[in-house]
Amino acid sequence: MTTEIILAGFGGQGILFAGKVLAYCALIDGKEISWLPSYGPEMRGGTANCSVCISDEPIGSPVVANPDCLIAMNEPSFVKFIGAVKPEGLALADSSMVSAECGRTDIMFVSIPAADLASEVGSDGMENMVLLGRMLAQTGLFSFDTVHKALEKCIPAKRAHLIEANLAAIKCGMSTLVSK
Repeated sequence: MTTEIILAGFGGQGILFAGKVLAYCALIDGKEISWLPSYGPEMRGGTANCSVCISDEPIGSPVVANPDCLIAMNEPSFVKFIGAVKPEGLALADSSMVSAECGRTDIMFVSIPAADLASEVGSDGMENMVLLGRMLAQTGLFSFDTVHKALEKCIPAKRAHLIEANLAAIKCGMSTLVSK
């Protein structure tokens, strides 16, 4: 089984970090993985997206043309990638940044106020983790324990204090599935 994911938004929104967390989850669970970042020359505010392929067998190409899952953290990214999501796929958007209507009936579209939810749990600026949590709850791709281990690998020791805030944001995103 192969799952292809595109995460997209502005630079500084944690797009590449969220993709890296997924990649480490796959490594921890013994899966094949490719992680392909793409970003503009700007340090913050430019475009950023990341393609992640997770598979039980070797991956032929890291390029994702038609993702099973899309996480869009801004309007331009949503508009750019929503048409590419596979039928019966999943698209998630931060409703505080994406006001466009999906218009597709062949996919599951979830729009949640990720920034507000991250704030509510004391994880300001971690809307990427809220959306990642919702995607993980929706797909069952990785367990919370695997995500916890991946965060411990992704976050350097000098920033270890951020692990709990990231976990809180992921739990918050996971809980949106239950409450809907």
